[in-house]
Amino acid sequence: MNMMDEAAKNMPQMMGSASPLAKGAMVAATGYVAGRSLLGGALLRNPLVLLAAGVVAGYYLHKHQDEIVLALSKASGMGKDFLLQQKENLADLVEEAKEQEAQPEAAKPE
Repeated sequence: MNMMDEAAKNMPQMMGSASPLAKGAMVAATGYVAGRSLLGGALLRNPLVLLAAGVVAGYYLHKHQDEIVLALSKASGMGKDFLLQQKENLADLVEEAKEQEAQPEAAKPE
């Protein structure tokens, strides 16, 4: 049993607390596994099937564009906050290290 089959089994439990973007990814993964097992690999290699899948994916992306943009902007904002916090932590560590280097020099009797 591969990882996609396992994810498809656990999908109903995860759907309750997931974001719309994660729900879409779970549905896509389940659809892929179901399509691969029912239709076989040959049909998924057909260019018309891939074109139709792209059209459907584009339609759903367009339909839920506002939600996707909101989720991505929230994620990028969280990333910026994380980077600023890490930068501040690094500056604090550098300052502490400089203070510790300065203390032994000041404590030495000359």
